[in-house]
Amino acid sequence: MATSTHHIDSSRPKILIIYTGGTIGMIENNETGSLEPFDFTHLIDNVPKIKKLDYIINNIQFNPPIDSSNMSPAHWRDIAVAIEENYDAYDGFVVLHGTDTMAFTASALSFMLENLHKPVIITGSQLPIGEVRTDGEENLITSLQIAAARDAQGEPMVQEVAILFENYLWRGNRSTKMSADNFNAFKSNNYPPLAKIGLGIHFNEESLYRVPSKRPLKVRHNMDTNVMFVDLYPGISEKILNHILHTPDIKGIVFKTYGAGNAPTDKWFTDAVHDAVERGIVILNVTQCVNGGIHSTRYVTGDCLARAGVVSGHDITSEAAITKMMYLFGMGLPAENVKKYLSYSLCGEVTI
Repeated sequence: MATSTHHIDSSRPKILIIYTGGTIGMIENNETGSLEPFDFTHLIDNVPKIKKLDYIINNIQFNPPIDSSNMSPAHWRDIAVAIEENYDAYDGFVVLHGTDTMAFTASALSFMLENLHKPVIITGSQLPIGEVRTDGEENLITSLQIAAARDAQGEPMVQEVAILFENYLWRGNRSTKMSADNFNAFKSNNYPPLAKIGLGIHFNEESLYRVPSKRPLKVRHNMDTNVMFVDLYPGISEKILNHILHTPDIKGIVFKTYGAGNAPTDKWFTDAVHDAVERGIVILNVTQCVNGGIHSTRYVTGDCLARAGVVSGHDITSEAAITKMMYLFGMGLPAENVKKYLSYSLCGEVTI
């Protein structure tokens, strides 16, 4: 496994921080004792260690900041537009975000920012930056360092959307929030870390994404929300399934199935799925497990879905699956084309 320790270009790196909200941006009000968002125009006052980096740092803030539970495709578009409008002026971008939907945002941005050649590092914290034991200060500073890191040729070390949390840098569209309490809250179960943070920042160069050819950034603004998850469970009834599969205006469904992609083999079940596919609904099969992926032909119970026209999601995460569907339908593609591109890796989101 090839690793390297980052170094910074001699010219001062220019980094743009995009603050959307979340725990990391909270600080205690000295008078009331309550937590409130702090003004990032005074970032250096709140995190004085940043001075030691000697970077040129500017910021954009959501007004008002939002809890990440309220994150929506409209907010993803706002983040993408902020990067698009400032792309040529900065060496890298750091997005501060609440943890609850961070993996969804990271996945969405990885698709929306086509031909990305600069780092977009998403981070947050479990404790507010104003807390004595905060993880936010370290996460912010490390994210800035990663956003400024260059390889031996002077190119950005990271050229993709990634999540930095505690000791690891993960590919954004491979990540899932694994813990509501631990500082190491995120993990990529089917892909190795892009970097490990210890005494230094050690990049796993073999795992870093590189676009086949360097082309201008193209931002896709439209995400189609006529998609949904369906979690299978023992006891799901014909009536319920048919109700779900006839949801008005639905275009795509991510089926979260058992194990390696298995589902009931009852005739009513497979008939309902086949009928939905015949009506033009795209159904993507992803596993409910946090490790591993879909093996459609390993068991009869998975093969039935494949024969009904369900697309294998391989080892894609649920977060990447649903946002990839939004992205593909958002481009106005017909169902057959969406199915085709779901079977490809567009930006390192799945192992094919």
